[in-house]
Amino acid sequence: SDTITNNYLSLSIFMTENEIKEENVRISSASEMKEELHSEEHTKTKLQEITLFFRDLIIIFVVVIFVRTFFAAPFQISGSSMEESYHSGEFILVNKFSYARIDSPSWADLGAISVGNPVRGDVVILRPHAANGKEYYIKRIIGMPGDIVKFDGGNVFLKVVGKTEFVQLDEGYLSIANKGKTFLPMDVKEVEFSVPEGQYFTMGDNRNNSSDSRSCFMSCSAQNATHFVSRENIVGKLFIDFGYINIFREGGIRTTGEWKWTYAPRFLSTPKDWIYTELNN
Repeated sequence: SDTITNNYLSLSIFMTENEIKEENVRISSASEMKEELHSEEHTKTKLQEITLFFRDLIIIFVVVIFVRTFFAAPFQISGSSMEESYHSGEFILVNKFSYARIDSPSWADLGAISVGNPVRGDVVILRPHAANGKEYYIKRIIGMPGDIVKFDGGNVFLKVVGKTEFVQLDEGYLSIANKGKTFLPMDVKEVEFSVPEGQYFTMGDNRNNSSDSRSCFMSCSAQNATHFVSRENIVGKLFIDFGYINIFREGGIRTTGEWKWTYAPRFLSTPKDWIYTELNN
């Protein structure tokens, strides 16, 4: 009887130990599976984050390219040709859509549809026929297609389409130093310029220091040089002026307390156009 009992106890203990081991194995297996699942989920999450990041980056890139191509583009002015209206260093935003030309479908046979056209007095960004190492220029439109522009005594006169007399322009945007100082280069013999269809005559507000239509943008001697800027070479109209703040100094960057506007932003109040009321008389 004692022998049977001891054997029974031994068997029971053996079975209990085996059950515990099996349970431990099950627990261990479940734990490992959980860790594997967690690791897989973590890997998937990281992969999703990377995928979403690059997706967003591509979307942003496409949107920026689309906006820059059809709607607006930022520029920084380099040079003094538009002073005192605009200064070197100022950041500006150009509205490209204002002069956009959209090609109609071939079946419509409507040709290019213009959203808008340059207007006399507009400040524009353009690519002249001879860039002279400079890709873009900022100028003001003076002569429209069909106009005759004349220079006399340092002043500008216009004979607009439908009129028989020249009218002297009242250019209120010129600084005192530039009033009555609009002269032609010595090598330009003409004093009157008839603006062809689809072309524009442009000048900088700083008449003493501006490479513009008067000098064929300093390339009148170049092959196919012209005093005019074609419609397709006008990028857009100046829209916003962000001014310019210089955060740098000799040897480093200025502290925040030293920051000050070199040219204060004028935003939408920028003098981006001018109405010549004298031409309406």
